[in-house]
Amino acid sequence: MNTRRKLIIALGTTALVASFASLAQQPGRIWRIGFLGVASASGYANELEAIRERLRELGYTEGRNYVFEFRWAEGSADRLKEMAAELVALKVDVLVTHSNRGAMAAAQATKTIPIVVADSADPVATGLVASYARPGGNITGSTSLPTELYAKRLELLIEAVPRGKRVSVLFNRQALYNAAFFAQMEPVAARMKVELHQLAVQALHEFPDAFAAIVNRRTEAVVIGDDPLFNANLGAIAALAATHRLPAIGITSYPSAGGLLGYSANRRLVYSRAANFVDKILEGANPGDLPIERAAKFDLVINLKAAKALGIKIAPQLLQRADQVID
Repeated sequence: MNTRRKLIIALGTTALVASFASLAQQPGRIWRIGFLGVASASGYANELEAIRERLRELGYTEGRNYVFEFRWAEGSADRLKEMAAELVALKVDVLVTHSNRGAMAAAQATKTIPIVVADSADPVATGLVASYARPGGNITGSTSLPTELYAKRLELLIEAVPRGKRVSVLFNRQALYNAAFFAQMEPVAARMKVELHQLAVQALHEFPDAFAAIVNRRTEAVVIGDDPLFNANLGAIAALAATHRLPAIGITSYPSAGGLLGYSANRRLVYSRAANFVDKILEGANPGDLPIERAAKFDLVINLKAAKALGIKIAPQLLQRADQVID
């Protein structure tokens, strides 16, 4: 029985590898790249341009030797599953997605089409891949959300706003590992004598009530979670924070949307790396053999205009550490 099982597994693995290798044996064809978006297209314009730019550098021309097939779930878990199934039905050559929810939806939809996860939290802890060095199966990509990231955001926020002794952490209720992120923040909060509160939302219309609740708790600052729903609506979040005079920190794009602070992996670099994975797969590489990449560059962005509006003077030491300062 063990011998039969091993034979079946071996034959299945051989067929999977052969299907990936066959992609490289069709010169002159137009590749179809599926993109499964968890949130909205408008919120990810810069990230998509980073992928397109890198593909151009690698010799690809959209409309000539490749096309994108986009599906956007607009934050709906049910639509995410439907969109993943649609892309699989289109028989795309490779499926690109982002976040753990996008990766899981793609993984549930297909075990044969290569999947590139442009940006995610720990894919090993979530069970998406077997290991960083050899993911196995049909998934590879990048991770840019270490659990200690939120702790670093809290440190930077308190450094910018020393008076902040009550801090709310805004999560997406549907996001994985909120507890792990919060746990990483607690020792930092204790050391800095900060009182932490969690608040969860899962739809754009819930943000106004969430900020009202934050104010009712007499919160003095906010850490914004790293999630497609939030990342696609940074302008709305920044406007609410400004209305309630709440200093907040989010991803590096948050200050450009009007927020005070941003700290995260360099998003253009992370998403451009997805194009490298796509290129290797279209050249015949097995995604399961392509190691998962960890983001190496994390940026701090400070919006001095927002600081002035909030009556905050950013310390010179913090300004010197910033990768970008918006005047």
